[in-house]
Amino acid sequence: MSGVRRPFGAAVALAVCSAVVLTSGASGPAAAAGSDVRAAARQIPDGPSLTGSAKLKRQPGDDVHFSFKAHGFAEKARGTFYVSHHMGKDWGGYFEGRIDCLLTGGPVAVATGVVTESHFKAAPGLPQVGDLKGKRFGFTVLDDGKRGDRLGYSWALDGLPEKSVGLCQGSAPIETLEKGNFKVHHWMPSWETGAGAGATKATKR
Repeated sequence: MSGVRRPFGAAVALAVCSAVVLTSGASGPAAAAGSDVRAAARQIPDGPSLTGSAKLKRQPGDDVHFSFKAHGFAEKARGTFYVSHHMGKDWGGYFEGRIDCLLTGGPVAVATGVVTESHFKAAPGLPQVGDLKGKRFGFTVLDDGKRGDRLGYSWALDGLPEKSVGLCQGSAPIETLEKGNFKVHHWMPSWETGAGAGATKATKR
């Protein structure tokens, strides 16, 4: 399973900051160019994100891995997810897909995604996983820093990922990690005055 690459937005921000430093204190055309760069920097959109890969803490021989690369608010979220599960040498497989919703609240992210590819190998006496393509599943991540991240998934009570869920629906983060790390960047849009009791200012983490 490949690692999560550095977000493209970080490279853009670095380039913008470099350009601002080079043009600071200048006058005339250079100063005007610096103003244009700073204006462009202010227009770079922010948004919630969920990234990282990890292996869950399970009994020996029960290997479960999750990976996320998601950015964007609510139904405008885009990205990918990957899940693999193997028990011993005979049973297991993986499924992956595209993120279609992402919401954050402080250190917690809830995301959903639709499966675009799945492959599982059956084994006697172990669960039979059917074709998961086209189904939507939910994920909940608690980015708890040094105390240890946690993860939940919408099929926690089903035993198998068979039932689709609605947008941005997941379970409590019941699982702990053996290794790896998830990163949640919290962001909410600025609501217009009087938008309702749940309105809040944009916040970042």
